[in-house]
Amino acid sequence: MADFFVIEPVDGTGFGAVKKAVEILKKGMAQALVTAPVNKSAIHFKGHTEYLAQVTNTRKFAMMFYAASMKVTIVTRHLPLLKVPRSLTRENIETAIDLTNKALRKYFEISKPRIGVCGLNPHAGEQGLMGDEEKKIIIPAIKMAKRNAPGVQGPLPGDIAFYMAHKGMLDAVVAMYHDQGLAPFKMLAFNKGVNVTLGLPFIRTSPDHGTAYDIAGKGVADPNSMKEAMKLAARMSTY
Repeated sequence: MADFFVIEPVDGTGFGAVKKAVEILKKGMAQALVTAPVNKSAIHFKGHTEYLAQVTNTRKFAMMFYAASMKVTIVTRHLPLLKVPRSLTRENIETAIDLTNKALRKYFEISKPRIGVCGLNPHAGEQGLMGDEEKKIIIPAIKMAKRNAPGVQGPLPGDIAFYMAHKGMLDAVVAMYHDQGLAPFKMLAFNKGVNVTLGLPFIRTSPDHGTAYDIAGKGVADPNSMKEAMKLAARMSTY
C-alpha cells in the first residue's frame, strides 16, 4: 500500500505553485496571494518575502504580523542575531515605519496611527551606555519617518513597547529583529496571526508558522492561522 504521508520537503512542488500564482497576479487575474509555508531548503531565497520582492522589482518592502490583538513589523527578517546590528540602516528602519503607517491607514482605517519603534539594545541603549545603534541609526530614522508618520515614537525598550501595544496605547510596533517582534506576538496570537508582506504591488498574506513536517499526516495541525490569512487577504482586497 502506498504511504500517502511520505513527504519530500525539497522537491520544489510547493514553490512551483507560488511561481504560477505570481504569473496569475501579474496578468491581473487575481488581487491577492495567500501562501502556505515553504521549506527554505527547496528555494534559493531566504523566504517568500524576498522572492516576491525580487520578481516584482520591489525595493521597499517589510514583513508585518497581524492579529486583532497586535500588529508588529520587523525591520530585519531571517538573519542570525550576530548579523542584525550591521544590517540595520536608517533607510530600512524608515521604510518599515512608513509602510506600517500606510497599511494602518489604508487597510485598518486608523487615521492617526500610533507606532512604537523598539530599540535594539536593552533599555533602548540607555543613552549610549548599552550600545549606540539607537543614537546613530534608530533615532535619525525615526526623525525622518515623522515627516509622514507623526504618530511614531521611540526608540522604546522592547518590553515597554509591547506592553503599550498590549494595553491599546500603540496601534503597531516596529521591532528591529525577528524574535524581538515574534516572541511577544505569538505569545498573544499563536495560531491566529497572519504574515503580511507590505510594499508589494499586490496583497500577500500567509500563516505565521512554518511547514511543521514533524506533524504532517497526524491530524493535529491547527488551520486557524491559514484561515485568518485567507480572510485578511479578502478583506484587504476590498480597499
